[in-house]
Amino acid sequence: MDKNSMTKEELLSEIKRLKEKNKVTIVAHFYQRDEVFNIADITGDSLELAKRAKEDKNPFLLFCGVGFMAQSVKLLSPEKRVFMPCIACCAMARMIDKSYFFDSIKAMEARGIKKENILPVTYINSSAEVKAEVAKMGGLVCTSANSKIIIENALKAGKKIFFLPDRCLGQNIAIAMGLKSAVIGIDEKLEDADIICYDGFCSVHQLFTPKDIDFYRKKYPDILVAVHPECDPSVCAKADFVGSTSQIIKYVRNLPIEQKVVVGTEFNLVNRLREKNTFVLSATKPECTTMNETTLESIYDVLKSIDNKTYANEMFVDEETIKWGRIALERMMELS
Repeated sequence: MDKNSMTKEELLSEIKRLKEKNKVTIVAHFYQRDEVFNIADITGDSLELAKRAKEDKNPFLLFCGVGFMAQSVKLLSPEKRVFMPCIACCAMARMIDKSYFFDSIKAMEARGIKKENILPVTYINSSAEVKAEVAKMGGLVCTSANSKIIIENALKAGKKIFFLPDRCLGQNIAIAMGLKSAVIGIDEKLEDADIICYDGFCSVHQLFTPKDIDFYRKKYPDILVAVHPECDPSVCAKADFVGSTSQIIKYVRNLPIEQKVVVGTEFNLVNRLREKNTFVLSATKPECTTMNETTLESIYDVLKSIDNKTYANEMFVDEETIKWGRIALERMMELS
């Protein structure tokens, strides 16, 4: 059937038919648009999706998210055939690659910090190649949910923590733990910091400002403010709750329905949290453009390619990267 001539109902029916015929599991991240999120077999945040995908028995997996997430599935389950409706890429993950990683190590060495005294910790929002390089230096991965636990354990090595790529998450961890942080390229005295941050960020979470919080507190004096730790430290300092995607979901859904709450994270997630008394902490729509590249039409196209064995948008990761990237993830999972 021609997708352009199909109604939405017909398109959904064809997606279901092709999925069941070819034994394809559709997974979707929380930030996906509703029409995509609602047809997924598995939903969650990035690491949860990789773990649950590993347990899935179907031979094909269609990952509705961004590239580093699909790569994480390959690191944990290299035998699986993983596809994406479109090769969307997280802007933060693209801010660092192997060459920038090595340049950062050199920048620290130039400040008198020996390479053997650096322990890298990469946020899961990074490519498989970066995760592999982190593992080769004895480092590991963290998520926004387990970052404090990971950093606490990493500090036991007695080394400087190189946190990448999100400077905001690194700075917020340092503040929460009473540690000193510095950002490469911004702060001069890297050698004085406990946590040295790469200068990366999430473009969506950078939209939220302290003035946004002030606006909502003035309009609704009893409102609660919940934000993601990818927000700037000045925003997190004014919030009532700071937590990962899954932690925000739990926090908001456990509030009495009459309690107003404003949330600083991606629009699609906030929009489906509760029916009322839930607001988005921004004057503009904080929508992740790369997450929203996935459509029902692009899902149909890849399912059709699996059906006719042309296999569009399959994800591949080389064996060496899988070996070391998996080590970085496994070190994290052992601790958390």
